[in-house]
Amino acid sequence: MKSIFITGGGSGIGRATAQLFGARGWFVGLGDINEAGMAETAALLPAGASFAHRLDVRSPEDWASALEAFARAAGGRIDVVFNNAGIAHGGALTELSESEIDQLIAVNFRGVINGARAAYPWLQQSAPGSCLLNTCSASALYGTGGLATYSATKFAVRAITEALDTEWQDDAIAVRSIMPSFIDTPLLAGPANASSNMQKRDVVTAAGLEFTPVESVAEAAWQAVHGARTHTLVGKTARQMALAAKWAPGYLKTRARKLMKVRLGQS
Repeated sequence: MKSIFITGGGSGIGRATAQLFGARGWFVGLGDINEAGMAETAALLPAGASFAHRLDVRSPEDWASALEAFARAAGGRIDVVFNNAGIAHGGALTELSESEIDQLIAVNFRGVINGARAAYPWLQQSAPGSCLLNTCSASALYGTGGLATYSATKFAVRAITEALDTEWQDDAIAVRSIMPSFIDTPLLAGPANASSNMQKRDVVTAAGLEFTPVESVAEAAWQAVHGARTHTLVGKTARQMALAAKWAPGYLKTRARKLMKVRLGQS
């Protein structure tokens, strides 16, 4: 039985991916700071085919203990590590507090670095056919106004994915990313930042942008693990952004301005 360890497994993309891989016969590991959420996810998986471990991705020590424990539960083998945990503070750069900026960088990028370093020996052991999968974002296709720090962390995830896919090629470890746009998950719950009253989900809805179903993201994760593409675009908006980033970057600037005006209550 193949095994996958998923961070952010207590909700959203992580939960949907756990369900899909579990339904297809994989042993699923869940890592999250949300232990109640992990328990809810585990209850949706086949009996005896999952494992949960509290994990703060900012901690290399947490990573080491989580993967060692998961490997024992999975019979000594880890085939895929899914760096999926993330947070999404938004708003103008000058609106964010120092702690919000630090948290974005620590979780969204340093957490991915920690995961890659911890995963490497396990993926090397199970290669060929092993994979490090990272949740990137369509905001890594072109810098997104109103999401500057978040977008920058996802550009960093895109870069580390491409770099490690080269570095680990001789080890026969694939390194892949998925690039979804807006997904209606708990990541969009609450205001954009501590100084904002408008809900993140309401900003996206008012701007007339689509939500990609979380099940589509899980299927994209499956395709990424089993495919040859370094980056997998997820949803119509992401595909449109990829085209626009190449041929019409002005369109992306216009769309970002629309999002910012909605957030500020302007017409």
